[in-house]
Amino acid sequence: MVERIDSDPAPDSLSLTLKAVGDPTRRAILTHLVQEGPARVTDIAARFDASLNAVSKHIMVLEKAGLVARRTRWREHLIEANLDPLHQAFRWFTDLRSIWDLRLDALETHFAKDKTDD
Repeated sequence: MVERIDSDPAPDSLSLTLKAVGDPTRRAILTHLVQEGPARVTDIAARFDASLNAVSKHIMVLEKAGLVARRTRWREHLIEANLDPLHQAFRWFTDLRSIWDLRLDALETHFAKDKTDD
């Protein structure tokens, strides 16, 4: 019998997270924010060989996925990491792996039974 995944995050949430981290530039931005803490958009853009506009678009994708949050202080926009969506994705992958482990165990039991029957 195959177990169903009950702790599945909202499909749209998971899709947005995976899409956001599927791009190397966005992963690099997120990694930078996790390692260095909140940063101004202009400081983030200065680290990459891309225009401020291009980096801003990457940040918007990360925001839409909930992976970063924007705080505004006067004219300064500070971006900070939020890893909750990654934790949800990790739980989904862990649940999926558990199901596959159960299926593989059942297959192994089936083949072991066939060997003893021969």
